[in-house]
Amino acid sequence: MAGSKLRMLAAITVAAGAAWLTAVATGGQAQAVVGNPCLWAGEVYEHDKTITAGGWSYTCGVGSYGGPQWFRGQPVGEHSTVANPGARSNPAGRFSPGAQQPGTDYNDYCVGDQLIEGADDIYEVVVDHRGFQWWKAAGPISRWTFGAGEQRPGTSWRSSSMCYDGVLS
Repeated sequence: MAGSKLRMLAAITVAAGAAWLTAVATGGQAQAVVGNPCLWAGEVYEHDKTITAGGWSYTCGVGSYGGPQWFRGQPVGEHSTVANPGARSNPAGRFSPGAQQPGTDYNDYCVGDQLIEGADDIYEVVVDHRGFQWWKAAGPISRWTFGAGEQRPGTSWRSSSMCYDGVLS
């Protein structure tokens, strides 16, 4: 019972946040938005809108949790139509679930005493059972197509000496 109340509260919070972001993005003017709008790099996109990023198409829809979600489609041969700043910070309020971005040093982690660089992978926004959003590794960076002028994330400033028993210090 408590879990279902928390999920309902999380869904309401996500919906209210999307409405607030829409108001901010439109200069505070009331604007009717059909369906659940999605976020990509802080920009609001209407339900059923398709964008291109990293060589893939993504369409805004409704996820299984009832909130906005990007669904990755087919590979495309065109340049990105949206900004792709990389997975540089917490995605909440900037990206909707399903959005993917190249990893950065923000995504670095340790396995034992070995550093795994975030820039080696693509990361996808996921929602956990509490309604929190976070970046989860979704595949190798080789799956991401960088267009002309798009900067590939550099190597991490961290080293394996910062790993101790799987903990990044």
